[in-house]
Amino acid sequence: MFDSEASLSPQQLLSVLAGLRSGLAGLSTESWAEAELIDMTTELESLKSAAAAAQAQAAAGLARRRVERDGHVRGLGAEIALARGESPHKGARLLGLATALVDEMPCTLAALRSGVINEWRATILVRDTAVLTKEDRSRVDTEMADKLEGMGDRKVSAMARSIGYRLDPGSVLRRVRGAEADRRVSIRPAPDTMTWLGALLPVAHGVACHAALTAAADEAQAAGDERSRGQVMADTLVARVTGAHPVDPADRPQVQLHLVMSDHALLGADGEAGHEAAHIPGYGPIPAFLARDLVREADKTWVRRLFTSPDTGALVAMDATKRLFDGNLRRFLVLRDDVCRTPWCDAPIRHVDHIERHTDGGVTSAANGQGLCVRCNLVKEHSGWASRRAPDRRHRVTITTPTGHDYTGPPPVPPPGARRRTRALVVEIYRALTPVECEYALGA
Repeated sequence: MFDSEASLSPQQLLSVLAGLRSGLAGLSTESWAEAELIDMTTELESLKSAAAAAQAQAAAGLARRRVERDGHVRGLGAEIALARGESPHKGARLLGLATALVDEMPCTLAALRSGVINEWRATILVRDTAVLTKEDRSRVDTEMADKLEGMGDRKVSAMARSIGYRLDPGSVLRRVRGAEADRRVSIRPAPDTMTWLGALLPVAHGVACHAALTAAADEAQAAGDERSRGQVMADTLVARVTGAHPVDPADRPQVQLHLVMSDHALLGADGEAGHEAAHIPGYGPIPAFLARDLVREADKTWVRRLFTSPDTGALVAMDATKRLFDGNLRRFLVLRDDVCRTPWCDAPIRHVDHIERHTDGGVTSAANGQGLCVRCNLVKEHSGWASRRAPDRRHRVTITTPTGHDYTGPPPVPPPGARRRTRALVVEIYRALTPVECEYALGA
C-alpha cells in the first residue's frame, strides 16, 4: 500500500490506516479455505505487533517533546490511556514500555515491529530488565535479539532475568526489595454474590499464611467439623482478619453496607418490580431477595430517598445536600457514579470533585460533581486538561486533553427500574456479621 514512512504525510497515513480498519471491519471469510484463514490469522497477528511498535514510537516521541517543552511528562500516561481506550494505570505502563523500547531496547522494538514477538512479550522483557542499568539492559536486549523466535512468555522472562543476574548480581536484591514494596491487598467481584479477596505478599509471608489456614482446617476437620477444607480456611481468614468471633454475636464487628434499590424491591412488591436487582457500590448487582434478607437481618438500618430523572432514570438528587462535597452530597455522588468517571477507568472512587473547576465558576452541586480515583483527579489539574458537562441530562462528562482531543465518558448506570418511577432508595445497613457472611461486606 505504501513503500516507506517518508512516502506519506501524517494525514495520508492516518487515512490509509482508517481505510484498512474499515476494510477489515467489512471482511467476509465465508469462501476462504482453512489454510487461508490460518494465513490471515498469522498476518493479522504480525500486523498487531507492528501497530504496537508504531504506538510505542508515537508515545516515546510525545514524551520527548513534553520533556523538551515542559521538563516533565506528567499526565501523558493518562492521555495515552484515553487515546488507546485503556485505564490510566495501563496508560502509564504503556508509556514506560514505549520509552524503554525506543530509548534503550532497539532490538526488542525491531522484533516487535517485525512480528517476532507480541506486545505482551515486549512488556515482559522491559519489566524483567527494569532494575538493570541502561548499559546492562542494552546488553540483554542485544543478547536476546536472535533468540526470541518461537519463545513463550515464561522462557522470555526466564532468559531475560538469567542474563540480568549474570551481568548484575545485585539486581536480584533490588528486584526482591522492589517486589516487597509492591505488596498489597485487592478485591474484585465474583459470580453469585461472592468476592475474590487477594493479597500480594513476600513468598515467606504468603506461604506462612497459607500454612496457618491449612493447619486450622486440619484441626477443625480432625475435631469433626463438617465444613470442607476450603470453607474452614475461608472462615478462619475472615475471623482472624476482622476479629470476628465465630460464635458470640456480641464479639462480631459492625460493618456498614450500602444497598441501592427501588422501594418496590425493598418491600417485595408483586410482579417484575419486586424482583429488580439491588446494587452494592463497588461490587455490583445482587438479587432482590438477598438484599431484602440483608435488610431484614441488619442490626441498624437507615433509608434515604434517591430521586431519579423520569426521562433517563439517572440519579439526580438525595434527601439533603451541603455546600461542600461531603456528607450526603458526597455519599450521593459515590452511589451515583460507582467507579471513577474517567473513560475506561474502573478504579474505586477516592475523591469527589467539581467537573467544571470551582475557581472557574463551577458550582458545588450534584450536577457539577463527579467521583474520581486519586490518579485521575490529580491528572486533571495539570496544565492543558479541562472537563465539562455534556449538554444533556445524563450526567456525561467530556474531558479535553492538552492535545485538544475530546473524550466523553458514558453516563452513570441508573438503578434497576429507575425509568419506571421517580425515586429509588439507598439502604444503609449496620450489622454484626459472622465470618461466613462477611463476604457481603467485603464486596461493598
